[in-house]
Amino acid sequence: MVVAVKFIDKHVGKLVCNLLGLFNRETKLILDDKKINKILVVQLWGLGETILVLPAIEALRKRFPRAEINILATSRNNNVFFNNRDTNKAIAVKANPFSILNFILKNMKKYDLVIDMEEYLNISAIISFFAGRKTIGYSHGTRAKLYTEKIRYNDRQHAVQTFLDLVRCLDTVYNTDKLPKLNFSKSDKNAVDKFLRNNDVKSNDFVVCIAPGAAESAKSRMWPYEMYAELCDEIIERRKAKIIFVGVLSEAELIGSIQKNIENKNKTINAAGKITLNQLFYLTSKCNLFIGNDAGPMHIAAAQGIKTIGLFGPNLPARFGPYGKGNIGVYKGYNCEFSPCINVHKGEVPD
Repeated sequence: MVVAVKFIDKHVGKLVCNLLGLFNRETKLILDDKKINKILVVQLWGLGETILVLPAIEALRKRFPRAEINILATSRNNNVFFNNRDTNKAIAVKANPFSILNFILKNMKKYDLVIDMEEYLNISAIISFFAGRKTIGYSHGTRAKLYTEKIRYNDRQHAVQTFLDLVRCLDTVYNTDKLPKLNFSKSDKNAVDKFLRNNDVKSNDFVVCIAPGAAESAKSRMWPYEMYAELCDEIIERRKAKIIFVGVLSEAELIGSIQKNIENKNKTINAAGKITLNQLFYLTSKCNLFIGNDAGPMHIAAAQGIKTIGLFGPNLPARFGPYGKGNIGVYKGYNCEFSPCINVHKGEVPD
């Protein structure tokens, strides 16, 4: 499904952007603050990148305190905006042409301003073109023809800053050294507390959360499972820790393989597929330390203020490391002449 969506976006989307670009005559963004009443932020794809967008949305809210700020997301990332104080509504579309077309038809020029936070997708630029009277996006690729204001994508800084650049062009002075916390419901909290009790995790335990998986779009980010097993044994021995493995249901087997190689496997818990995303927000906040691959759960931990260690190989921690003071991105890519071979803004995510 992911491969099909990317193929359609790359080839059909590029053609549509070229055609629509013929009708986009605006070359400079001129805003009247009094006329900015409805704003749409487009962030359709990755969980981790969606979390890194939150400071930019925070800056946008400070810039336009009375505006209605909506988010266009998908089912895989819209829970990031649950009870978010800086947004009015998160609108979820499905990753198929019919759902996207339906949104476009219902929202033709409905927004005074659309900010496209996607780094590469053509469809996000097409949505922005039809939904917004004024649009902001990155300056690379055919999609840039559809924006009113184009911002250079700076791949030599952290993505938090690169997303903030899209808002800074609106005469906004804003910076932050941490991510906004992610929200969960009371029922999420109760479910996780029950899960911890059932697994004999006590309040005074030193709990380490480990996420050994990665999204299907870039499995190359995964550290070898036998290395995780060795690491877990060392952590358990040194800190008498309890290890909670997290991930989606499809990663339960992978985690089981890691557990089989852990000498003190009775100190480990496989939570893959047993808790929801918003429950993970709370579970992570209860841990003392997080260790994981360059993937969404790593950014969840950083947002929740937990000491976070991110493991990098094909990507750069300078761009996507766990954001916040005291967090660490361990980079292995200097052993490989091709690293970074993941460049999301160029659509480069090889196996």
